[in-house]
Amino acid sequence: MFFAAATHAGRKGMMSVYIALLRAVNVVGANKLPMAELKAMCEAAGFHSVRTYIASGNVVFQSTKSEARVKAALEAALTSYTGKPIGILVRTAAEMAGVLADNPFKQTPPSRTVAIFLDAPPPASALEAVSHCTNEEIRIGRREFYVYYPDGIGESRLKIPAAKDGTARNMNTIAKLTAMASLTREFLANAGDAATVARQCVNSQQ
Repeated sequence: MFFAAATHAGRKGMMSVYIALLRAVNVVGANKLPMAELKAMCEAAGFHSVRTYIASGNVVFQSTKSEARVKAALEAALTSYTGKPIGILVRTAAEMAGVLADNPFKQTPPSRTVAIFLDAPPPASALEAVSHCTNEEIRIGRREFYVYYPDGIGESRLKIPAAKDGTARNMNTIAKLTAMASLTREFLANAGDAATVARQCVNSQQ
């Protein structure tokens, strides 16, 4: 399912649904960040309807802020908590749905196919610098690389220099985050409809 391209991102007072993906976050050991703490940080930053998904740093929420302000607010909170910078990649609900829909490897196992999320579109020449590629397949997306690892990502020595500041999620995770964002968007739409009905009822009684 692909959402309409129009979103309310950046419009003053309008709520948007975002997905934030954290880089190099673990549930134990170095860079430990319990998801309950991440949820609390998002709520303290003023985000609404915050939900996390698994322990690798995925969070869905609503905000009236722009993508850039969402990213800055969450990065500041994480730096304060961990004492060092934690990279964050942010997508709107529509953008995440687009990443799922545009997957060029739909016939491959979703657990072995990933999107590597970036802040900006990769250069057209990005694939020329790839090294240690054996049987992996790579495609360039909008602000992502798509990679299929036939033998699994853990067995691969593939190096993509242009993706070094990105973060990867497999297609199972992307599908789940898209579904979570979809439910949040539907809630917003239904809430808007309910508010309209309520106002009409009040007006009719005046």
